[in-house]
Amino acid sequence: MRAVLVAALALTLATPLRAQQDGGEARLRAQQEELSRIRREREDLQKRMKGLQTKVHDISEEVTNIDRQHDATVRVVKSLDQQLTTLNGEVEHTTANLVRAQDEVQVKRAVLQKRLVEIYKRGPLFTFEVMLSAKTFGDLVARYKYLHLLAQRDRMDVRRVDQLRAMIIGQRRQLVSLQNGVEQNRVDKADEAQRLTALEQTRQESLARAQQDAKKTKDRLAQLAKSEARLNNVIEGFESARRRAASRSNASASAPSSIHTSDYGKLDWPVQGSIIYRFGRVVNSNNTTTRWNGIGIAASAGTEVKSVSAGEVVLADVMGTYGNTVILQHGGGDYSVYGSLNRISVTKGSRVTKGQVIGTTGATDPSLPAHLHFEIRHGGPAVDPLEWLRGGH
Repeated sequence: MRAVLVAALALTLATPLRAQQDGGEARLRAQQEELSRIRREREDLQKRMKGLQTKVHDISEEVTNIDRQHDATVRVVKSLDQQLTTLNGEVEHTTANLVRAQDEVQVKRAVLQKRLVEIYKRGPLFTFEVMLSAKTFGDLVARYKYLHLLAQRDRMDVRRVDQLRAMIIGQRRQLVSLQNGVEQNRVDKADEAQRLTALEQTRQESLARAQQDAKKTKDRLAQLAKSEARLNNVIEGFESARRRAASRSNASASAPSSIHTSDYGKLDWPVQGSIIYRFGRVVNSNNTTTRWNGIGIAASAGTEVKSVSAGEVVLADVMGTYGNTVILQHGGGDYSVYGSLNRISVTKGSRVTKGQVIGTTGATDPSLPAHLHFEIRHGGPAVDPLEWLRGGH
């Protein structure tokens, strides 16, 4: 009877152990799901980062994205630490269960071995001898119950040994899986540590690049403003001289402009190519703005540039950030400007006809491809050249 109670107690104790094991596995699954969610969030941030790098954006937005990636990676590491704690706890728990199961197996085997020895010593007819040697019917019933309980205990011990053997095999497999999980966890943590280092470096590089770009842009804008002011002064000087000359002779006798209102949208392009920047306020890739008094027409270096109308060459020289520049005076206060030239083919004071080659395209601005910078000054101020060129508007 005592053996039956012991076996029942062993089965009762095994139930909370399985419940504890199931709880650890559920906790580990929940942590793995959280880790997957954080990694998906980080992947979304990385995709957004690629999008930022291909369009105009504020550098602070890029830095904010990097900071969010950094935060997500920190949370990944924290989740991995929690998983490692859970895995280590599961390893200890599984190891303890394995040891207990092995100890119990040894005890059960020893009991069964002793029983087999006793049965072998007594012989196969010992049971019948015990039953037949009973002196009374009550003694017979008592002996039968005892032998019945003894046989039940033996069967329970055999079944328990089989259960423990299967449990040991399963726990050994689980232990190997957990140990592999611990090792993978350590590898993942090492990868995440490298990712954190890379993100820190990327953030520092982004900030340094932003500072360098800001300085370069500031210097470039200052140069452009200086060159623009100089060009405006030059044209104002030419215009003042023209007006003085006209007033000394006869205003009515002054030469009319070769650019007429009827030419609006009909002038031939000075060079064929795509527009790389437009007239007016333009937002640059680094989120700064530039005010252009003309347009940029991309063309291979050395492409011939032609006059859009007849006029007089009033400037054929280097003009700051405009580089080699030709300015044609068309009369009536109208001028056309051709900048970023590689070669100038006309001289100051010469007369040119419509469509005459005045130079070739070049690449004065290191941040831009080879192109022609083209402006039209109509009655003094700069106007949008595209509105005057054929098909431009």
